[in-house]
Amino acid sequence: MHIEQPRTVTVIGAGLAGCEVALQLSLRGHRVRLLEQKPQVKNPVQCSDGFAELVCSNSLRAASTGNAVGLLKEEMRHLGSFVMRAADKTQVPAGGALAVDRERFSGLLTRWVSEHPLIEVVPGVVCSLPEERPLVVATGPLTGDALANALEERLGSRRIAYYDAISPIVTAASVDFAQVFFASRWGKGEDDASRCAYANCPFDREQYGSFVEALRTATVVGPNASEQPRYFEGCLPIEVLAARGLDTLAFGPMKPVGLVDPKTGRRPHAVVQLRPENTACTAYSLVGFQTRMTRSEQARVLRMIPGLQEAEFERWGSVHRNTFIDAPRVLDGCLRLRTDLDVWFAGQVAGVEGYVESAACGLVCALLLKDVLDGRQPNLPPLTTALGALLGHTSRVSDSYQPSNVTFSMFEPLETTQRKQDKRARGQAYARRGLDHLSSWWALHPSAPKQYLVGSVSK
Repeated sequence: MHIEQPRTVTVIGAGLAGCEVALQLSLRGHRVRLLEQKPQVKNPVQCSDGFAELVCSNSLRAASTGNAVGLLKEEMRHLGSFVMRAADKTQVPAGGALAVDRERFSGLLTRWVSEHPLIEVVPGVVCSLPEERPLVVATGPLTGDALANALEERLGSRRIAYYDAISPIVTAASVDFAQVFFASRWGKGEDDASRCAYANCPFDREQYGSFVEALRTATVVGPNASEQPRYFEGCLPIEVLAARGLDTLAFGPMKPVGLVDPKTGRRPHAVVQLRPENTACTAYSLVGFQTRMTRSEQARVLRMIPGLQEAEFERWGSVHRNTFIDAPRVLDGCLRLRTDLDVWFAGQVAGVEGYVESAACGLVCALLLKDVLDGRQPNLPPLTTALGALLGHTSRVSDSYQPSNVTFSMFEPLETTQRKQDKRARGQAYARRGLDHLSSWWALHPSAPKQYLVGSVSK
């Protein structure tokens, strides 16, 4: 008797979304051809040959499920996300956030993908959409020009581009720790230097004013003459924020709330937080300090930060393009092209923003694709869950569709009485409802490996 073999799926891109798609489908018995341009070619912000490289930050943001992204991470754990498994195994102290040792994180996912017997990694640049189907496009925000042009021609709509920026990294050996103090906001997490909590560089009012003025007058790297920058509001360069007003940074990435300098017993006027980049704490990134300043200006201005006067930079901040499709108009609500239901999109190219959201989009894409491969209708997660709400964002038609992080405003509204609670109570209500509905949906899902029906819902 002839037994039909599971179909092979082609995936473009071995970033967070592409790795999640490949591992989820291979777990369920499908062969995967993973097309990845590394190590032959790297985009302007990539440094390593590893897959799932974290280029902007090593933080996966808030850990608490009372926060929308924290809830999203917990839901991903329930569904057996490989990205979350790697993150939990490579976690570094970061107060109330989940941050990872980026090299170990990438190394784990690279090994899992490369050594899987059902995954074939095919190196090389992809310039056009392959003919093989099913096809998953997970090329991320820096989709190559040739493929981006091919997508634009195929979709019949303009490619949408804006500019995103990444934060600098300094060596720990070059930080004057006598001028900084270790603490996490509101005392969350470990505040002991030996445990690598956040290092906080405190500013008084005069220091802060001089620093803002230096940012305002710094020389920056501009876009090409034919390009118009459109920044993502959640990831603005610090000099753009400084130009908006003297106090903008003090209420943004330099806000001192929840922090007390033990040397003075008072809250500083402003702070720059340094977050450990690895378990050994040999390097720190400047939290929220994305920048488009030239390298010489970064060296001059950032060394005005208390404790960083002699800073050695392991990585400079830089600006890069972010490319994504107008998902609500070209996809069918299940991450498939309306004009070719065998072509799927996953990750930031579909219009989600952030590491966690990209991986989550890959996870959902794999599950929906598996439904179709098994002859079922795509089984969408409930809109009361973070996964369902994020997917809903890619279906919400707007005249100015923009990439977005997951937020509670995307969810189905709470009951009227719950909406009147304070912010913390509302977050907890969203989390309880979301995890309860996700567990019910997943328990009956045909693609759910039973060994993944685990995980605490109390975090």
